[in-house]
Amino acid sequence: MGKALDFGVQSYCFRNFKDNKDVAKKVKEIGVNSIELCGVHANFNDIAGWKDVVKIYQDAGISIVSIGVQTFKGNDTERDWFECMKISGAKHISAHFTIDTYQTAIPKTVKLADEFDVRVGIHLHGGYQFGGSPDVVNHLMALGGNRIGINIDTAWCMQIGPYRGNPVDWVKKNPNRIYGVHYKDFTFEPNGKWNDVIVGTGSLNLPAFVSALEEANFDGMAVIEYEANPENPVPALKECVNKMRELTVSV
Repeated sequence: MGKALDFGVQSYCFRNFKDNKDVAKKVKEIGVNSIELCGVHANFNDIAGWKDVVKIYQDAGISIVSIGVQTFKGNDTERDWFECMKISGAKHISAHFTIDTYQTAIPKTVKLADEFDVRVGIHLHGGYQFGGSPDVVNHLMALGGNRIGINIDTAWCMQIGPYRGNPVDWVKKNPNRIYGVHYKDFTFEPNGKWNDVIVGTGSLNLPAFVSALEEANFDGMAVIEYEANPENPVPALKECVNKMRELTVSV
């Protein structure tokens, strides 16, 4: 099994549950043992508090593979985020940049990524947010060098349209720069509204996407993310896990 099918879960799925011990139990319940933690479940500028969070997941047998999504603006306090990754052993951080600060933020982010030996994945978050379109992402990666790559959120990637938003094409065009994956799926209504669905049952060609990752020798972090039913996410997340594991036979 390649890294594309070595997946965990994004903690945002459990955003209605603030106790990390409770979240850790749910992670095990859905059948995975790694997590990307978002700001709902940790303050990445509270190093002492972060150590307590890390211990909860370590005690539960769950590895923290990434943090984020964090918005980089070039502030000095962003160094704390890398300190958190060092403590947890994570080697990836999911990132957003902003149109008014990226020219300052990227050089500072690259310097920190070099110092802490981690990779930064620009989270593709659709057409309504800076960093969602190929031309912007390519420009940011050119400024950042090899420390800055892409975190393909498959559902939001598709949200920008069928031609420039095909997740398979993103992998094929950037085979060495895919640092993270959020396995997520949407269906779309005529007015553009999106609806979360079990991964592989909506607009995403899941087998083709995973095959593209495998062909590209993807070696980054991968998590599933399902944002609907936040009050009771476990049943749907179990279905997502099962859908992903069905691929292990054919991929």
